[in-house]
Parts: sequence; structure tokens; C-alpha cells
Amino acid sequence: MRILVIEDEKKVSAFIKRGLEQESYAVDVVGDGIEGMHYAEMNQYDVIVLDIMLPKKSGLETLKDLKAAGIKAPVILLTARDTVDDRVKGLDIGADDYLTKPFAFEELLARIRVLMRRGGWGAPLLKFADLTLDPASRKAKRGDMEVELTVKEYALLEYLLRNPNRVLTRTLIAEHVWDQSFDSETNVVDVYINHLRTKIDKDFSVKLIHTVRGVGYVLKEE
Repeated sequence: MRILVIEDEKKVSAFIKRGLEQESYAVDVVGDGIEGMHYAEMNQYDVIVLDIMLPKKSGLETLKDLKAAGIKAPVILLTARDTVDDRVKGLDIGADDYLTKPFAFEELLARIRVLMRRGGWGAPLLKFADLTLDPASRKAKRGDMEVELTVKEYALLEYLLRNPNRVLTRTLIAEHVWDQSFDSETNVVDVYINHLRTKIDKDFSVKLIHTVRGVGYVLKEE
């Protein structure tokens, strides 16, 4: 899953980015409302974390523009001002949740998980054929064999499992698993697909990850 963080305080944005990446999210960070709006229009995000106090364009103005542009990603507002007014304005405009600074990172994660469940991303156990992935424990199994995954391998497998029998282009995969710094000219998607195949398909007669030549990949049973 991919998250956009619009936050001008560098220490706060770095803290959020580092923590979310450790949880297997792809994260883009921008420092003002105008650039945040540009990113939101150019990319598909699963959640937007938006600070209210921003340069160039305030968080509430940015939120209005996001909604006017038809961007569907749920929005969590961050505010340093614990006033009812700010919270009510944000929720009325269309924010899905809010956090008051300073906040515990675990609380931000919990709020993100709630929004993901609302959007259909909250299945407690992802399963396809004899392949399972538990988002809570971050453990994967093929049959009775436990599969050890790196952070990016986990994110890639989760995306495949949430889209079984659907052909996923390399661009779609990159947009959901990697952040804005992803180099579209590299073969990193193919490299990570090969890593997953080695761990998931190599020792099994039934292969689950298949190449669609010239397009991308699909998770399906033969």
C-alpha cells in the first residue's frame, strides 16, 4: 500500500516515513499543500496523512481541493492545535480521521488500519490456493512451509494476494509497492517477482505467480 504524507516539519515527516516504511508501506513525503495536491493528482494513494498548518496552501484548503478533484483516498488530518473548531472543520470538509500532535506512532498505525478495513483492505488472513499471508503477524506460508520475506517482498506479495486472478502491469505494481523515487527504467519489479517465485513456487508443482508476456504478472493457479 502507498501513503502520501503532506507535512512541512522535517523531523515529523521523517519520523512518519521511517516508521511506515518499516511496516512495509511505500511512502511519499512533500512539504506544502500545492506540491501535496500535485502528488495526489498524479499518483494513486491508499491513505493521505495531511497536516493542517502548511506553507503555500493550508491543510484545510488542500483537503477541499482533494475532495473537489474527486480523490478518493481517505485523509487523516494532523494538527498541533487541540481545538474543536479545527477538528470539526476538517471532518465537515471530508477528512476521515484526525490526530493531535504529538502523537504515538502506534496510534497513527491503528488509525491507518481502521481506514484500510473500511476500504476492504482489512481481511485478517489473505489466502489463495495453499498460500496464506497474515497481516497481523506478517507471516507467510505455502502449504505447511513458512516463508521468510523481506519488507519489499512482503509488500509485493500482499498486493498480489489482494488482487488474485488479475493481471497487474509492472507500472501498477511499482505504484503500489514503491514510492515516488522508483526508477521506472529499472527491472526491480522483475527482480522482486523472481525473489518471490524462488520462495513460494520453487518447491511446489503448482506455480502461482505467472508472467503475462509484455504486460506484467498475475497470481493464479495453473
